[in-house]
Amino acid sequence: MSSTLLIEIFTEELPPKALEKLGNAFANGIFNGLKARDFLTHDAVATTYATPRRLAVIISHVRAVSLDKIMREKVLPVSVALDAEGQPSVPLIKKLAALAAATKAVLITPDQLERAIDGKAESFFYSYTAKGAALEAGLQIVLEETIAKLPIPKQMSYQLQHGPHAGETVHFVRPAHRLIALHGEDVIPLRLLGLNADRITGGHRFLSKGAITIADAESYVETLASEGKVVASFDQRKEQIRSALLAAAGDDLVLMPESLLDEVTALVEWPVVYPCHFEDEFLSVPQECLILTMQTNQKYFALTDAAGKLRSRFLIVSNLQTNDPQHIIQGNERVVRPRLADAKFFFEQDQKKTLADRVPLLANVVYHNKLGNQFQRTQRVQALAVAIAKLLSTDPSLATQASRGAELAKADLLTDMVGEFPELQGIMGTYYARHDGETHDVALAISEHYQPRFAGDALPTTDTSTAIALADKLETLVGIWGIGLQPTGDKDPFALRRHALGVLRMLLEKRLPLSLKQLLQSAAQPFADNTNFKDPSADVLSFMYDRLRGILRERGYAPNQIEAVVAQQPDTLTNIIERLDAVQAFAALPEAEALAAANKRITNILKKNDVVDTGTVQQTLLQDAAEINLFAAMIDLKPQVDSAFAHGDFAGALQSLARLRTEVDAFFNDVMVMAEDVQLRNNRLALLSNLHLMLNQVADISKLAA
Repeated sequence: MSSTLLIEIFTEELPPKALEKLGNAFANGIFNGLKARDFLTHDAVATTYATPRRLAVIISHVRAVSLDKIMREKVLPVSVALDAEGQPSVPLIKKLAALAAATKAVLITPDQLERAIDGKAESFFYSYTAKGAALEAGLQIVLEETIAKLPIPKQMSYQLQHGPHAGETVHFVRPAHRLIALHGEDVIPLRLLGLNADRITGGHRFLSKGAITIADAESYVETLASEGKVVASFDQRKEQIRSALLAAAGDDLVLMPESLLDEVTALVEWPVVYPCHFEDEFLSVPQECLILTMQTNQKYFALTDAAGKLRSRFLIVSNLQTNDPQHIIQGNERVVRPRLADAKFFFEQDQKKTLADRVPLLANVVYHNKLGNQFQRTQRVQALAVAIAKLLSTDPSLATQASRGAELAKADLLTDMVGEFPELQGIMGTYYARHDGETHDVALAISEHYQPRFAGDALPTTDTSTAIALADKLETLVGIWGIGLQPTGDKDPFALRRHALGVLRMLLEKRLPLSLKQLLQSAAQPFADNTNFKDPSADVLSFMYDRLRGILRERGYAPNQIEAVVAQQPDTLTNIIERLDAVQAFAALPEAEALAAANKRITNILKKNDVVDTGTVQQTLLQDAAEINLFAAMIDLKPQVDSAFAHGDFAGALQSLARLRTEVDAFFNDVMVMAEDVQLRNNRLALLSNLHLMLNQVADISKLAA
């Protein structure tokens, strides 16, 4: 027999930013624990429920008793179990008695044992049927294990106040008040967190009729909604909020980042959306400030018009449904007003001092105790940005703009607005630079030099922004790595992986003709006099190639195709996509597998014989028809391959090389490379070396070999 199972822990308000994760871990832990113990049928399904004051799960098709299991247990090696006469030894007799007690068998005799090979020796095995366990016993263990593994951000310790266990200390994310454990309509007598299971729960703090009795597991959601004014499902509440926000926005656009939606969903049990307003005078403040104030401090949803301009109307998600919401609306408007007034004050005060005047004060801000202050860092980034700008263009104005942009890029860190809202660094710098009369490119670079901030983020739009963004990320990457703080495992406190990915994306997507090695060397040069610093350029380059492999995998290229290109450590990335596309097309040719295998064989031969440079092939020393034909085919094909390569036709170059398959196969079938005659051997190695160079101009196709 199977029925639906309900488990709920009713608590004080749970941490909103962790609620969804806690709910999923709670449900998955119980489901997987019961599944591992054979309490679930094949069609069992778990549904997660999480509200500000409860974690719950409903699982369908849960057995009252787990399935019987056929167990096979190793008893003893035969050499130990039998004495010299082949009779049961004392250790075997003792072992069988212990097994009988453990399995509740009346008696286990040697003739009930199976004799089988165990590794290199023979052993005795005993098979028996283990009866299924009652759900109560299995669920108690599963619950305890699940609670112990919950991803609790900060655990609380509290003492029970009532009952026979009053004074007992309990550890959980928040104080727990009730425990429900229902199998169908039957209460399972469990004990957890100092609570005995029953069928009673609590509803909404203010809208509920009081304590709520759950008749059976399947009526849980409906009963909570009708009697408790609680939408139990996290996902359902979230979509209900999303729909209500969109409806209340009307023709306006509602700004609802998923993180804010998740947090608000975790704060309410019966969500209701109300419209609010603030004074139009606050719209003179940069809208990013107002939006961030509303989202971060108040958990409000800002509205914009179709063009993205902020409205003085915003939306709140309340946990109270009422026919007269004016007191709720006015209360929230009253709360947000001082926040907006602070933002307005900060903005007006900041504009009284230019960014340029703030730059020297960066010397008072520590960047890293081994790398100096922010002013010193600014000078390093400035010098590197100028160097990159000169590589990008011969127009001296770009270097001038890059120098000025890099000089001002971090100055807004010293403004009141960024001090209050660190998330606005760069954004406020752009506003203030425009107010100060800086050029468009310089002002824009102050915000854009942080881009890309995350996967999928936009790249800088101008050459000025790009030069500074590259310089900023490279200075961090090389500087932090150079003092021994490179990423380890999953730890990357200085986001060096993100910086490397940002550099690579700019080089790739903007097709910048910049040398990776030169960029890293230029980034390391300003640290030359720092005794804490050790040039990490080689290690960082290897690190960046690993990140490049990841980027290319995300674009759908096969690992061996990526390796064929990246293994050559291309110094510039301008044509790497074309090379990969060519390799991808080549790999589909019928000749590809054989040529890749041959190239791999050539690589191994050359490496084994320490052949580094391509030698000159002497035609007079070519004896066998196969090597003569291969050399002739190479001479005939080389101009075509070289021309295709020079014109960036990498696919054409590789497809031309595919025509060598017959000659290459014949060479390895008929020619002894390691001939006894030294001159002959060296000439054949030179032939292979020249062939190797031809085959690997576009990519190392040996990496395509299985």
